[in-house]
Amino acid sequence: MENKNYAAIDIGSNAVRLLIKKVTTQDNGEAKFAKNILLRVPLRLGFDVFEKGEISPAKEERMCRLMKAYSHLMKIYDVNGYRACATSAMRDARNGKDIIKKIKKSTGIKIEIIDGKEEAQIIYNNHVECMEDRNGNYMYVDVGGGSTEVNLLINGELRFSKSYNIGTVRILTGGVTEAAWELMRDEIAKETKAYGVVNIIGSGGNINKLYRLVDNKDKKNKRIPIASLKEVYDKLEPMSPEERMEAFSLKPDRADVIVPAGRIFLTIADTLGSDFIYVPEIGLSDGIIDSLYTADKEKEERKQKEK
Repeated sequence: MENKNYAAIDIGSNAVRLLIKKVTTQDNGEAKFAKNILLRVPLRLGFDVFEKGEISPAKEERMCRLMKAYSHLMKIYDVNGYRACATSAMRDARNGKDIIKKIKKSTGIKIEIIDGKEEAQIIYNNHVECMEDRNGNYMYVDVGGGSTEVNLLINGELRFSKSYNIGTVRILTGGVTEAAWELMRDEIAKETKAYGVVNIIGSGGNINKLYRLVDNKDKKNKRIPIASLKEVYDKLEPMSPEERMEAFSLKPDRADVIVPAGRIFLTIADTLGSDFIYVPEIGLSDGIIDSLYTADKEKEERKQKEK
């Protein structure tokens, strides 16, 4: 048996996550993934970027401090490989690249700004641990603070992948036009019209929280009926963030974004004619670690063939 530790840093528009997993490769070649640590810090970069076009000095300083902390934690956990990816907010920030250079100099952490298509692809590729039965028609939907990534799977084959600049923080800051909603609805309808009912595989912290709030859910298959999601959304939507915190024990950085997230999922579900949203708790961080493991495995296999 061989053990390796991998880390993923996901710098999103709402929060910055560090995920470290131990991967044990057994004698039969099977890999088992175990979570060592998951940290989520709500830096909320998108509130700066989508309103002012850049990250403020205060948040830049907090981000540098956080990356130093994550660097130390990766050393403590003897991480063999890592990847740090920044998504929508850093893509849009005028000073994003300058901040990344400063962080590399002060912490040693190399941050990559990935485009929406690569973000969608990484999430789609996260199948080493999840969704072993991928027959049928599904759309992976990952809702972030700045963008929503969709991947259409027909019997396990990727048929359509797209990133839309429709995210929870972007909605709250008034950065999403009706034309953007129409484009997303029209493209998804066009790409899926030949396949009948397409159900959703949901990703992101908001759908995980909504899953916990829904009473009528299928725990065995980890899925929510769309009608049940709509019921919870209708309760949350008219409330203020403070009222949601009180009624549903939500953290401040979840209480405001959960409603626009619900709107995005419901809009896509309505477009697809979905019956359910599956919630296997997958995301960009998991996809990054899977891709690191897969790359190492392929490298090792090439070495073995060369011997």
